[in-house]
Amino acid sequence: MISISGTTEWKSAHSGALIGLLELSGIINTKKIPQLNEQKREIESQLREKYGDFTRQELVALPVMSAYKKYYSRFKKTYHVQLQVESIVHKGRKLPNVSPLVDINFLAEMETFILTAGHDLEKLRKPIFIDISKEGDTITQMNGASKPIRAGDMIMRDANGVSCSILYGQDNRSFISPETSHVLYVAYVPEGIPEEFAMAQLEKIEAYIRLFSPNAVLEQKRLVKAK
Repeated sequence: MISISGTTEWKSAHSGALIGLLELSGIINTKKIPQLNEQKREIESQLREKYGDFTRQELVALPVMSAYKKYYSRFKKTYHVQLQVESIVHKGRKLPNVSPLVDINFLAEMETFILTAGHDLEKLRKPIFIDISKEGDTITQMNGASKPIRAGDMIMRDANGVSCSILYGQDNRSFISPETSHVLYVAYVPEGIPEEFAMAQLEKIEAYIRLFSPNAVLEQKRLVKAK
């Protein structure tokens, strides 16, 4: 089990926030899982049926969405899970097919609206901790470009720098690949969302993993609280 803690600065700047940690090892990430594709189509259908008549204002007024809207509005940005939901509901987009470990992350986000990042834990370097971004911080995005990060964002750092940011997503060092067998999911939960919602997200992801890796070893499943 990898040790991950929150800094004093994070707890002070984001009092009431939560970080959900789900770590599993012994996973096989190369199987084709028909149940996952069936579940994707079902969730897409449910989203369109439930929110097809919603305006953007009504969508972001939903309890979880509203907490993220409040967070993102501080930085004059729009919650990207909200945009993904809108693309499925109003534009007919489908959930992607990347690999089981990536696909279940997207799937769970669409069901709960809880922002979650997935990392290949073997690519992260100790120490790992939850922090806030500071002036001068950058993240190397998936396209290889170095991006300056706004100060004050909730982030995860490892020994090599910023590995994930709420506003700017994951870096290009620790992404999940078909070869990933040791995975870490990190749910970033701003103030205003109950603990049980965050834990339900972790439970959902673990349940999906056990569809294709029933013998995966649960290393940790817990919440880090900013208080």
